[in-house]
Amino acid sequence: MWLASDMHLGPASPHTRDAFLKFLEQACAQADALFLCGDIFDTWIGDDLALTDPPAWLDEVLLALARTAKAIPVWLGRGNRDFLIGPGLTSHLGARLLKGPVCLDTPQGHVLVSHGDEYCTADLGYQRFKRIVHTGWIQRVFLRLSLERRQAIAEWARRRSMASHGGKAPEIMDVTPDAVLDAFRHSGAAAMIHGHTHRPAVHGLRVDGAQRLRVVLPDWDLDHEPSRGGWAVIDTHGIRLQPLVQ
Repeated sequence: MWLASDMHLGPASPHTRDAFLKFLEQACAQADALFLCGDIFDTWIGDDLALTDPPAWLDEVLLALARTAKAIPVWLGRGNRDFLIGPGLTSHLGARLLKGPVCLDTPQGHVLVSHGDEYCTADLGYQRFKRIVHTGWIQRVFLRLSLERRQAIAEWARRRSMASHGGKAPEIMDVTPDAVLDAFRHSGAAAMIHGHTHRPAVHGLRVDGAQRLRVVLPDWDLDHEPSRGGWAVIDTHGIRLQPLVQ
């Protein structure tokens, strides 16, 4: 089982896209399932973009995802950038939709998998924004707008989000320890895997006296230095991070 997150694919990241396409080929040959845990795309303005006339870069990615989904089970998760991914896209690709955190039965026991933004509870501004944009009627209104108008709004929101990061303390944008502990207690999982924070690491911690594991997936960027990327592997040997080899 392979898990990856935060590729942030878009027209301005051709080298990252090429690396992702090679990664999908490798997953088809070596993995028995693939979970993409959100922020697959830098923005996602609605499934109709993929189902009508996608730009060339996106069409290439979607064709590769569809080929992968024919070879192995593929799940697509929603991140803070592509939370509008829906059943229209996954049905089109032959993939499955992860609507939120899910507890997987793996060779290493139960593993809680999510994008990870739900654990960043100290970032009150972001959590407030998330509640607003996840409101059903707001999403329905947005999706009735033209593709051009939606793209303009998404670009504005992305620029505003990037600007806001500069004024926040690093710990605010990371997971909150209490939120992580609550998630372990509620799920009963032996391990947790998530992305979002762009701080790849394997953390050992104790939850009510029991040893637990938190694995943070890396973000991908092959278009700037230093380049980075990778994924997590779960098999009979354990849970480990696999760096992207160029």
